Amino acid sequence: MNNSRSFLSLISQVLRPSVFTASRPLQTSIALLRAVAGIVMVHNGLDKLGNVESFAQAYVAVIGLPFPVFFTYVAAFTELFAAPLLAIGFLTRPAALGLLSTMLVAMYHHIKVAGLSIPYLELSALYAVCFQFFLVAGAGLFSTDALLVGWIDNVMGNKLRQPVDVKETARIS
Repeated sequence: MNNSRSFLSLISQVLRPSVFTASRPLQTSIALLRAVAGIVMVHNGLDKLGNVESFAQAYVAVIGLPFPVFFTYVAAFTELFAAPLLAIGFLTRPAALGLLSTMLVAMYHHIKVAGLSIPYLELSALYAVCFQFFLVAGAGLFSTDALLVGWIDNVMGNKLRQPVDVKETARIS
């Protein structure tokens, strides 16, 4: 029983959003950013699978990674599976970590090929910062992760951690 409680506690910590404000506009914005970033990222994985050998030679081999075809599949499937998870806010931090990793490799490729050229870096840099935000902040309160955390807290008998309204905190201080 203690092992299952420890496991549930670990899962709860991984899924629990860091941004705990009751502000509906902020939480709606977080959910919207998460959904859009996840949905538009899917096409990157599909593009890689559209011509694996070509992508492997043009992108992966150029940066010196061994087994370019293998790493093309790793990147493609990371994007195809992690992006929808991010969009629905399920396992958001692990999904964001995978997506951030692919974007950091993409940024490395762009720098190696074109130097610090903003037109080449801009999209992968924006994606990377977006995924880094979700890695740190979690999915927000309007997410599958938040629902699971509430369920886990309920099962474990923990008092649910109530969202804190920033305006309310400012009045108290």
